[in-house]
Amino acid sequence: MSDTKVLRLVKKSEDGLPEKAFTAKTVAKAEPKASPITVLKPAPSRRAPKPPKQRRERELPKLSREEMLKMFRTMYASRRLDDKEIQMKGQNRIFFQISGAGHEAILTAAGMCLKPGHDWFYPYYRDRALCLQLGMTPLEMLLESVGAEADPNSHGRQMPSHWGHKKLNIVSQSSPTGTQLLQAVGCAEAGYRIKLVKELKKRTRKFHNDEVVYVSLGDGTSSEGEFWEALNTACNLRLPVVFLLEDNGYAISVPVEVQTAGGDVSKLISGFPNLYRQRCDGTDPVESLAVMRRAVDNCRKNRGPSFVHAKVIRPYSHSLSDDEKLYRAEAERVADAEHDPIKRLGALMVQEGASADELQNIKDEIDREISEAADKALASPQPAAETVMDFIYSPTVDPTSKEFDTEDRVELSGNPGTMVDLINRCMHAEMKRDPRMLVFGEDVADCSREKSLEEVKGKGGVFKVTANLQREFGSARVYNSPLAEANIVGRAIGLATRGLKPVVEIQFFDYIWPAFHQIRNELALMRWRSGNEFSSPMVIRVPVGGYLKGGAIYHSQSGVSLFTQIPGLRVVYPSNALDANGLLRTSIRCDDPVIFLEHKHLYRQAYNKSPYPGDDFMIPFGKAKTVREGTDISIITYGALVQRSVVAAKEAEKQGISVEIIDLRTMSPYDWNAIAESVKKTSRVIVAHEDSLSWGYGAEIAARISNELFEHLDAPVSRVAALDSFVAYAPQLEDAILPQSADVLKAIVELRGY
Repeated sequence: MSDTKVLRLVKKSEDGLPEKAFTAKTVAKAEPKASPITVLKPAPSRRAPKPPKQRRERELPKLSREEMLKMFRTMYASRRLDDKEIQMKGQNRIFFQISGAGHEAILTAAGMCLKPGHDWFYPYYRDRALCLQLGMTPLEMLLESVGAEADPNSHGRQMPSHWGHKKLNIVSQSSPTGTQLLQAVGCAEAGYRIKLVKELKKRTRKFHNDEVVYVSLGDGTSSEGEFWEALNTACNLRLPVVFLLEDNGYAISVPVEVQTAGGDVSKLISGFPNLYRQRCDGTDPVESLAVMRRAVDNCRKNRGPSFVHAKVIRPYSHSLSDDEKLYRAEAERVADAEHDPIKRLGALMVQEGASADELQNIKDEIDREISEAADKALASPQPAAETVMDFIYSPTVDPTSKEFDTEDRVELSGNPGTMVDLINRCMHAEMKRDPRMLVFGEDVADCSREKSLEEVKGKGGVFKVTANLQREFGSARVYNSPLAEANIVGRAIGLATRGLKPVVEIQFFDYIWPAFHQIRNELALMRWRSGNEFSSPMVIRVPVGGYLKGGAIYHSQSGVSLFTQIPGLRVVYPSNALDANGLLRTSIRCDDPVIFLEHKHLYRQAYNKSPYPGDDFMIPFGKAKTVREGTDISIITYGALVQRSVVAAKEAEKQGISVEIIDLRTMSPYDWNAIAESVKKTSRVIVAHEDSLSWGYGAEIAARISNELFEHLDAPVSRVAALDSFVAYAPQLEDAILPQSADVLKAIVELRGY
């Protein structure tokens, strides 16, 4: 079918599109702004004249010949790369394919309006045309398709169409839809914070006063809660984020009217303040360019976020793992084909004077380039098998090294302080040392309404751990977040990607689960999945554990093994004030993401107090502490069970049993050498922890001892842990569920008598 004929078909069929479809007839303009109420005069009897039909044409840009050629090249190359990958998948030369077909016009327009290496980009898997327009080459895309080591997106670690390019500021993308939205908001927030804190401009790179953050999503992703959280924060802080909704009408097989109440996301978001909203036919290159220029300009001038709702088509199935013929009627698919953006632009170019031969020459040239790129990609070496462990953690900063060990030369001074005191003092010292450090979370500020600070004492966290940080360092660096855990962690990932150092608080471990998606699939994986091109070093502080009268089910959880099993995360769990201070300082200064667990029961215990160790006191990760020397039995433990084990050991000593206690202090990594040395000395071992017995953290330690130290054992490995239950409210039930000193003592006596 010729391009000219396609244009005629488009014009003919626009009126017959399904209801609510966007067409080239749609005027690309912002939603009307609210106006002050005025008293209207009676309307004159004569009707107002209708606006001239030419008004829309005057609103749209007049593309030069060069601009049309540039757009056509990008759009055609994007489609042909999809086709080449489909061909290669059919030949079993690649292993997955997901296309951006039908989205090319709006994405090419977006790329023309934004600045690679200046602005920041959080695309999703349909955004091939955007990445091409920004400067990614067909070869670079095909290197990812074949899983080559030279692939700049992920160095062979991610599926095709998972974009990432350090030079272009395209931040590593993952598979979960929607997780990029909060990170994009955090990325934009970094610029916002840099403008507020003068010292940050000297400590950060690649910052520009007029930078814009682009983030895209499909219509299905708009059902994710994180989409709404991202809009909320972007509008609240008036951040320069361009949200591009690429609405092709389907989330795999689920149509938009099933996903979205009323079938129109734009109507649902109409109440967000400070949001510049536009709709357009995303298959119309001219209209798409007009809309994207306005959206980007709005953000470039720091007027707040922009939202573009572009109606596009999906002429191919969701991916090669999907067959759209199973759920889409033939008439619907034909109607989509009549609005193919590449054919529409070709027809427009012919109408404007380009010849069919000229367009064919461009197509032939691009086809040759892609064919040659495919050959080069297929010949490019795959990553070596021995590199699989590279970049799980920082290759340059090792928090297990002696560089982070100052325990032997610590000088204690001042009155003893509680764990709360020494954590708070550590944060004060580190914020003074490093202006990149930001502290935020629920209730962490002293008072969000700064004008009230002079007359109120201030909150500073529900446990007062962050007290007076806002007073000393200001609201630009210490601030409250929405009550939304994914929002906290997702934004922090974006901030950390830009070189800032977020130290965020999840108010209770029991409520960390909305953020688990961001932690497991984004935070822990950022460095590895990008081949060390991007990273997000940050600290998540989390009050954890039970032994609080009245804590009950939702304030006593301690499922730490769910985090220790995640590669890429450091998990820290101090049992006393001094260790908390040193380990938190190491957590802040290291270059990896850290989960820093603070046991609520230990916050203000007198027995674990310590004088202040100084502003450079650090304890390395993976270094356990021998709390008590012994010869008969070893107890491997952490957290609140340390003191309970000490109490039990003292009772056992009265019965002539000598017990050694090892406090792990960090759970990932843990100090295997300290465990092995103790077990070899005593030949009997108990693993004690507050988590449930089954599938708990102790199972890993017990299994490794049995496997690697079997010949040194004189008895089976014993475990003391919580019941496989939940923590109840009634004190007598809590005591029965959680392990007590009496339970540890019983295990000691039984093991000694084996």
